[in-house]
Amino acid sequence: MLAQQKQQIADLFSSALKPLVAGSDLQPTITLERPRDVTHGDIACNIAMQLAKPLKKNPRELAQAIVAAVLADPAREGLVESVEIAGPGFINLRVAAAAKQAVVKAIHAQGSNFGRSDAGAGKKVLVEFVSANPTGPLHVGHGRQGALGDAMSSLLQVQGYEVLREFYYNDAGVQIATLATSVQARARGYKPGDSEWPEAAYNGDYIGDIARDFLAGKTVSASDGEPTTASGDVEDIESIRRFAVTYLRHEQDLDLQAFGVKFDNYYLESSLYREGKVASAVDALIAAGKTYELDGALWLRTTDYGDDKDRVMKKTDGTYTYFVPDVAYHINKWQRGYGKVINIQGSDHHGTIARVRAGLQAAGVGIPLGYPDYVLHKMVTVMRNGEEVKISKRAGSYVTLRDLIEWSTGAEDDASGAPRDLTRGRDAVRFFLISRKADTEFVFDVDLALAQSDENPVYYVQYAHARICSVLAQWGGDESELPAVADLSPLTSPREAALLAKLAEYPEMLAHALQELGPHQVAFYLRDLAGELHSYYNAERVLVDDVPTRFARLALMAATRQVLRNGLALLGVSSPARM
Repeated sequence: MLAQQKQQIADLFSSALKPLVAGSDLQPTITLERPRDVTHGDIACNIAMQLAKPLKKNPRELAQAIVAAVLADPAREGLVESVEIAGPGFINLRVAAAAKQAVVKAIHAQGSNFGRSDAGAGKKVLVEFVSANPTGPLHVGHGRQGALGDAMSSLLQVQGYEVLREFYYNDAGVQIATLATSVQARARGYKPGDSEWPEAAYNGDYIGDIARDFLAGKTVSASDGEPTTASGDVEDIESIRRFAVTYLRHEQDLDLQAFGVKFDNYYLESSLYREGKVASAVDALIAAGKTYELDGALWLRTTDYGDDKDRVMKKTDGTYTYFVPDVAYHINKWQRGYGKVINIQGSDHHGTIARVRAGLQAAGVGIPLGYPDYVLHKMVTVMRNGEEVKISKRAGSYVTLRDLIEWSTGAEDDASGAPRDLTRGRDAVRFFLISRKADTEFVFDVDLALAQSDENPVYYVQYAHARICSVLAQWGGDESELPAVADLSPLTSPREAALLAKLAEYPEMLAHALQELGPHQVAFYLRDLAGELHSYYNAERVLVDDVPTRFARLALMAATRQVLRNGLALLGVSSPARM
């Protein structure tokens, strides 16, 4: 049922309890739950059992007094159909049919805004995700981050938060130097396996592509930066570095575009050094007395903040360890006014959480404990043709996000040369990668993603949407008139009641998913809603001869389509009218 109706029922209980707790210090909290057994009713409440002991009354007798007061309250008319007592004092309510049917009118009235709230109004949140090193194509782990981070951002937005999607580029350090030397070796004519090939070099085919374009003096651009033109000079390692980083950032831009993920801001690690933010953070930690020198290195007293041991900040060679710029980066997030920050990262970042948070506390800039929030995801295993896929020729050592999207799209380009439509693959990859809790490992089965059957979850949900579109098209009437002409009272069958109840859960599900930082719950809900729709469709005819029943069922169908569309849009998945 809708949140407003739930609150009205809670108010009925509060009114009933006032005379019963008068003269005591009790301030009862009304908790309404869905009974495990649907035959027991629509809502269950155990308030009588909670209050029996402090009020020194028999719980069943107390329940009888509460029920009598609820039934006598005029406010329950049209809302509560009946109230019963079960067992030692459980109170079970059956909601009036008109109250259950009201969700259809609410959905029609609110449309794409159904499920939204203003809980986060006036609050800013920064969600950082993907944040891939610009040293190669995006892999499937980045894809899981992309799906999770984008859906998390959308969840926040529908709850009224002002959201900034941010991509942090680790464009400084050893890996970037390795990228430059790898491209330089290819530009000199060497390849993996040659005796001259650097041992730590990147071996993917993309390194050869970069070297070829560098030698040709080409110009490349990333989405947020100035164009970079290659010097073509094999000895100019700095030009190679700049060109290679921009080249791969452009490639990642294309992958993200194919995945339907857009960022509001790109932040470069190199800017933290260039603008003195790393030095400022280190100075603040030293000034706070939270550092010490030992064996030629600078250490941070992270054990003061719950870490299992102190951590090196500056190594003996004068370079900083990787968590130091992270501390500077998060101080910058705080200074930009983001009191809430969520980082979507791989589970291999678990070890950095304690030291980053310790550094933020030690800096003494007012950042609260537990800042930032983290959502860590586990690895993705890719199966294709019944076998695990481990290597991409293009990447050299891993399956790329682009591989996964293209494989899940199906047929190759046709002979016309028209751009390939990757919508199907994008939908499958996004839905699949978000359909499990982030902290569980996931097996992505390409064959299942291509299957047009109920076993394929994204097909199952999208087909529910398309099936409704087909029914409404077959009817051929003006859908905009349904809210005005439809009398919903015929919607009383068990299947209709189940579908109505599932529709009413949507707003509460969104709030709970955000509270748990679990956008996978949206995917779970959509599968359940699709299941209710398919069960209803198979059990009842929509286009019946009886006009009131036909209009009522058409209105229910249109409302269900709207919620499916809202949920799929939140996940970045399309809602096809035909399958």
